[in-house]
Formats: sequence, structure tokens, C-alpha cells
Amino acid sequence: MIAALACLIIVAGGLFAWVSVRPASVEAEARPLPPRPPLEVVETLPALKAQLDRWGGSGQFTGGVLVARGDQVLFRQVHGFADRRTGAPLRLNSRFRLASVSKQFTAAAILRLQDEGVLSTHDPLCKWIQPCPAAWEPIRLYHLLSHTSGVPDLMARPGWGVRRVTPATSEELTEDSKLYRLQFVPGTKVRYDNAGYNLLGAVVEKASGMPLHDYLRKAFFKPLGMADTGYDDDQSGVVMGYANLGGGGPSPQPDANVSIIFAAGALYSTLDDLLVWERALHRGQLLSPRSHAMMIADHAPADTPPERGRQRRDWGFGVFVNSIGQRVSPPFLDRQIFHTGSWSGFRNLMTYQPDQDVTVIVLSNNYHQRDAVFLLSQQGMAEALGHDVPTAMGR
Repeated sequence: MIAALACLIIVAGGLFAWVSVRPASVEAEARPLPPRPPLEVVETLPALKAQLDRWGGSGQFTGGVLVARGDQVLFRQVHGFADRRTGAPLRLNSRFRLASVSKQFTAAAILRLQDEGVLSTHDPLCKWIQPCPAAWEPIRLYHLLSHTSGVPDLMARPGWGVRRVTPATSEELTEDSKLYRLQFVPGTKVRYDNAGYNLLGAVVEKASGMPLHDYLRKAFFKPLGMADTGYDDDQSGVVMGYANLGGGGPSPQPDANVSIIFAAGALYSTLDDLLVWERALHRGQLLSPRSHAMMIADHAPADTPPERGRQRRDWGFGVFVNSIGQRVSPPFLDRQIFHTGSWSGFRNLMTYQPDQDVTVIVLSNNYHQRDAVFLLSQQGMAEALGHDVPTAMGR
């Protein structure tokens, strides 16, 4: 009897230890997701509605806007065309190219693999990329995540015009990056870097044993029910992107070639899929508290100067943090976790205010509507927070 009781205690202790140390991902996938709000037009923010009615009707904005506080959608509306040639309108569940909003998914993949004990953000890049240039030996994964690695960006290299339109594999992009010297000693400066995120994508592939976008689907999109999110492979039903070129009205931009930004900007999604993502990411359903804290912390060197005369942003992992409401008039000071995206006919901004749990998502299929996207995002945020609603961009 005593022996049997001792055996039972040992087994119970082992089960307790397993529960205590099991990866955050197991717990995240086991939690039931809140039901999705009905996919319907919601316009309970009157100032934002009035602005969109003006800009949507005049063509100053084409795209979709969603504002939510917690699980409650306060605003959801689209304006404009999914395809001007056919006259097909945008729908509430239209798929948009995310561009650099995609970076937070790659960052989350690295952090999830860290939570699972597969890698560490302090790992040398050369642990995962072989053969590895000698210049890369000081680079750690957190340097790539925070844009402090010194690896020159795709657009900072000779021949960008050719590379922009030439399809490439992950392996080819890695080999391209090996050809160039570092721009600075890792960790000493910060410089926005798509090439660094492509290298992180290669690390995810090596560490997980599967293509990046298969891993994202397995780890995040499928468990979260994000059926309208994935890799923009030209067969994904993404709406047409446009640009205002030459004064002749919006011109279609069909040649995206997102293969060259496969881990830095190649995803598509919808307003509501992104809301699901934001809720799960910031409620601890995807990452451990430690990894989430690392994601939103400031990793820029302490002597990083202000940006264009404004308070500089905090450089997180795949996201930024700043009081971006100071850039509109009248301004407001709430700190927001955000990222923008622009590529081949699209302009986006997704932002989150953690204190009141407010999410704002603005997706536009016109590359040249940057200010409209930004102002709409801050109008929606201010109105949801109860502030005076901005009416213009600040100086």
C-alpha cells in the first residue's frame, strides 16, 4: 500500500511538473476563443462615420476601417472598389495585402519558438544560418527583430530596381544578404530592415523544419480561425492595389512580387482576422508574458536620436510603440502599439491602445493614401478613447 501510494505521488508530481513547464503555445491553443462579432456594418462612432462618408464618397479614401474596444466592434465599414475595372466593390471581408504589418507575425513566430524551447532571441544568427559570413558572428536574433543588426536593407543595395521585380526563394535572399558588408556594428544603431526580417524567416524555417508560411498557419492562423489570412501567392483573392500616378487617376498595381519580402511583408488578411490576431496577441493567448514583454519593449540604443524632430518611437519586435496621436491636430498622448505597411498598391496601419483595450485597423488598397490612413486611424482611436477627435494632420 505504501509503495503504491508513493508511486501515485511520483506520477502526480510528474504531471504537475509537466503542466508547470509546458510551452505557452499549448496553453494558448487550449483556451477557447471568444466568438467572432457578426460580420456587419457598424457605425457607432459618428465623427469617424462623417469623415469616411466624405472621403469615401470623394475617393480620398478607399479601403476598410475597423475600431473595437475589447470584443465589441465600435466601427466597421469599407468604401471603394476591390477592382475598378469590373466595378466590384470592397466587402467587409475583403482581403488586403498587409505589407510590413506582416513583420509582427514573423516576430511572433520567433518568440513562440523561444517559448517552446527551440531557440532563444539571444542565439547567434550563425547558429541557424550556415555557412555564415564572419561579419555576421556578432549578430543575435534580437538584433534582427529590432532592426539593429546592421544588415543592409534590400532597398539600400545596388540593383534594387532589378531585385524588386525578380522572384526569389528564401535561400536566394539569404545568399544575397551575405554579399554585403554590415552598415554598422550590431546593436549600435537602428535602421529599418526588410532584409533582416527575411533572415528571421529563414531561421523560423530551419528551427521549425517547415516553410515559414506553413509554420504561421499551423501555429497561429489555424488555431485562431484566421481562414482569410495567409501568404499572398497571386492566387489568394487579394483585392487589386492602386497608385495615383501621373495625375491620371488610380492605376492598378498587379505586380506585387512579395517573394522578395517573404518574411517582411508578404501576408494578406482582413479587418476581422486582424482583430482576432490583436486580441489573441495582447491577451496572452499566443506568447508567454516574458516574450510578449520583449515584443513591445524598446530595443533601440539609448542614444538613438529623435525622428524628424518628433519623439522617437520605441523599436519593439515587429511592432513600434509611441504616442502617435501627437502627429494629428488636436493631439492626444496615449501610447499605442502599432505598425504601418506599404507595398505595391496598399497602405495600412494597425494600432492598439492597451490601457483601454482599443484596436484600430485601417487597410487601404491605394498606396498614395498615407495621410488619409494615418488620420483615420487616429480619429477612430481618439473617438473610442473619448478624446477630442482630430480633424487634420499636425505640423
